[in-house]
Parts: sequence; C-alpha cells; structure tokens
Amino acid sequence: MAKNNRDGMSREEAGRKGGEATAKNHDKEFYQEIGEKGGEATSKNHDKEFYEEIGKKGGEARNNNNK
Repeated sequence: MAKNNRDGMSREEAGRKGGEATAKNHDKEFYQEIGEKGGEATSKNHDKEFYEEIGKKGGEARNNNNK
C-alpha cells in the first residue's frame, strides 16, 4: 500500500486522478503530439544499440506470451 501524503491521498490515487483530469481536458491530437515529441527526444538521446536492445526485449516478451 502506498504511503499517504498529508492530504490523505496516495501517490497512486493522485496519479490516477491527474490522468483522468488530463484525459478529460485533451483530445487524441494532444496525445499524438506529446508522443511524437517523446519519440524525437528519445532518438536524440539514444543510439542504434539502444533500439536494438529494446527491440530484442520486445521480441522476447512477445515470444514468451505466445507459448
């Protein structure tokens, strides 16, 4: 169980409420835009080996789920 802050709300609850409020205030295009920005930032900060490694991990996870 998460520790409550001084207002009696856990971090998980605060995060959930914040996410719900954000979803009410923004549309699909907002999420597409922040996703693109995140992808661009990631590509600037990581090299080819990073993408090879996460691709390998994704393939392993997918293969494990299909067994």
